[in-house]
Amino acid sequence: MAEKLGVSRQTISKWELDETLPDIRQSKRLSNLYHLTLDELIDFDIDLKEIEQIIENSNEEKQNEIDWSNAWSKKYPILATYLSLDGIEKYSAQIENICKKVKAEFDFSELDTFLVVKDMVYRTYRKNRLEN
Repeated sequence: MAEKLGVSRQTISKWELDETLPDIRQSKRLSNLYHLTLDELIDFDIDLKEIEQIIENSNEEKQNEIDWSNAWSKKYPILATYLSLDGIEKYSAQIENICKKVKAEFDFSELDTFLVVKDMVYRTYRKNRLEN
């Protein structure tokens, strides 16, 4: 990497040890080397990149084996318990009706419909969270 960037190995070591930072020209070379924008390089989050890689590499069969609600309930326990709440099923029925309407109106596949409705709920959550 040092050779490709035109710097010494010691310079790279200092970056890795947080002793120094690359200047703007070196940062631009780094972003080009790793096919990232400067923003992505500055905000680089290894966990996010790992998650994106896992998603990209997982096939549909493997995804169907995963119980996402159970997996996420380790972090968000409500996902393991909310189905036992009295009256919650009426909301599931309403969501199912919304999905049917979106699918019919836009001629989406089942998966695309789910993804769009899920994203709409997420965006509504984010909007409300930012406003409060």
